[in-house]
Amino acid sequence: MHAFTVPMYLKTLGNLSAILDKGAAFAAEKKVEPSVLLNYRLAPDMFSLTRQVQSACDQAKRAVARLAGVEAPPYEDNEASFPELKARIDKTMKFIESIKPEQMNGAEPKDVVLKVGGKDRTFTVTAIGAGWDS
Repeated sequence: MHAFTVPMYLKTLGNLSAILDKGAAFAAEKKVEPSVLLNYRLAPDMFSLTRQVQSACDQAKRAVARLAGVEAPPYEDNEASFPELKARIDKTMKFIESIKPEQMNGAEPKDVVLKVGGKDRTFTVTAIGAGWDS
């Protein structure tokens, strides 16, 4: 399980950090206030870029934490700049890297309970697949 999840999240978050570098460079080059880009939405019903980054970090840390049977660290969602968002990504990556394979690996399936639409749903995760219980 560790080999399927941790490297994927680390790569994805690393890529997201590189995208933020490009955004910061673009803002500096074009003399655009960084908050304009950070608050931008590609569609009216989407989260802003800032919230998208926060959400990506939350999803990664919570998924790994659930699979390892530990609590994910809480974050305040108060980032307002490119450096602060990159620091959040770095903090998330350090947490994910702290999870050892033996915390996640095992032959038995693992049930993870998520609240979906206000209702608890059980998601069964195994080394070969995953699916919702009915």
